[in-house]
Amino acid sequence: MLLTIHPKDPETRKIQQAVDLLNSGGVLVCPTDTVYAFVCSAEQSRAIEEVARLKGVKPQKADLSLICRDLSELSNYARAVPTSAFRIMKAALPGPYTFVVPANSEIPRIFKNNKRTVGIRVPDHPVPIALVKALGHALVCASVHGMDVLLEHAPDPEAIHAQYGHAVEAVIDSGPGGLEGSTVIDLSGPEPVVLREGKGAIEELL
Repeated sequence: MLLTIHPKDPETRKIQQAVDLLNSGGVLVCPTDTVYAFVCSAEQSRAIEEVARLKGVKPQKADLSLICRDLSELSNYARAVPTSAFRIMKAALPGPYTFVVPANSEIPRIFKNNKRTVGIRVPDHPVPIALVKALGHALVCASVHGMDVLLEHAPDPEAIHAQYGHAVEAVIDSGPGGLEGSTVIDLSGPEPVVLREGKGAIEELL
């Protein structure tokens, strides 16, 4: 199903339609402020396994992140973050960054592994934020990769639907996506470490 949702003013009825699919264990493709991503409820273990399968990796090895509505949800999934690290996150979010932080006891339960860190995203895009708010907890997410070897990510929701529509409950169409992933910064150690440079600038942040 291709579900068109306004990118700046998401329709409440359509957001609820998507949330109903998430609550029933469905996997969706959703826009973010960087690229389109596979998303599912963090409380649906089989859906998380399906996201990993779509990425072509074992669930225990999958490098999946969580989309939160804001930093007030951080304590639900992370252990105490040092003040210096929290300042970096507060300055950058919402925005095109993934921050790797120490995981609390919820993460092994969610991902069925012994991960000691977790990636946290708060994208600057109304659609995923509306989904998380209506859902009441985080989304598990993983970026969608395209079939074209020249394009790491798939920016066209209709092309994504043609490729993955049979494997997910819905592809949310909120217009063209980006081609560049988030900047990934590890804040789990004594000093910030840039793991991947992406859309988010790092010069003024670190």
